Amino acid sequence: MKDVVYSASFFYLSKCVVFITFVKICAMRLRIKNQLREYHAPAVMGILNLTPDSFYAQSKTNTSNLIERAKEMLEQGADFIDVGAYSSRPGAEHISLETEWQRLQPALERLASDLPEAVISVDTFRAEIARRAVESYGVAIINDISAGDDDTLMFETIADLQVPYIAMHKRGAPQNMQNNPYYADIQKEIILYFAKKIEIMHLIGIADIIIDPGFGFGKTLEHNYLLLQELEKFTILEKPILVGLSRKSMIYKTVQTTPAEALIGTAVLNAFALERGADILRVHDVKEAKQTITLYQNLYAKTEQL
Repeated sequence: MKDVVYSASFFYLSKCVVFITFVKICAMRLRIKNQLREYHAPAVMGILNLTPDSFYAQSKTNTSNLIERAKEMLEQGADFIDVGAYSSRPGAEHISLETEWQRLQPALERLASDLPEAVISVDTFRAEIARRAVESYGVAIINDISAGDDDTLMFETIADLQVPYIAMHKRGAPQNMQNNPYYADIQKEIILYFAKKIEIMHLIGIADIIIDPGFGFGKTLEHNYLLLQELEKFTILEKPILVGLSRKSMIYKTVQTTPAEALIGTAVLNAFALERGADILRVHDVKEAKQTITLYQNLYAKTEQL
């Protein structure tokens, strides 16, 4: 389906037009496995969690069900599969690099063997893990929750590997990030944070950069909703925006439920994120995310025809 908009005032960026209704009409372009790919619709990143202590218990994956779950996500329409072996939930235990790799390596080996065409992302803040994953198993994307803050070698490693890089904002470490986080102006502070990071990354030769505001990472519930309300402000950075809202506490705490019962809330907030400029939805539930995108696109396609 072509990208669609409905009538509204707009302003220009150098690479695309963003309407005040925040429906983008430019394609996301990423170099994946040495091929330039265009994504004319919002993309979906499915989560494969290899940690034993995820906040959402049903998301846990191991080597016995890894390929089955990955195939299911691909059949449901996942554009990317994000594999993580370090738990970043609030209060999670810190683990060593080698423990992270011991969890991750068998999974990457099986994915590379059984699903060679899948676009695999690895969720890690460690440059050495990123290098091993890309060079040994052809991983296509690195997803870093620290945007290079937790490993000073990450940026130069990504520049050398030349893979798309997801830079996420967080404040503090998973072990302490929810201890009274404070911002004077959350949008302004995080946009300036990314602007500085993007400048550095461009200077050292990182070409494909995706930004993630980091919902739930060093932010209160109020902070999370302020970020989402004005997500469109991040389009000034002219980078694809990834949104990770899936089953998070900003949903289940607000409606007083649990992560297992937060699917409807996830779909609602994902739809709002799409309207505010999100390019990628990172989710546990691929089928429902694809349905959300289809309905969102159909809504504006029908509006355009009126």
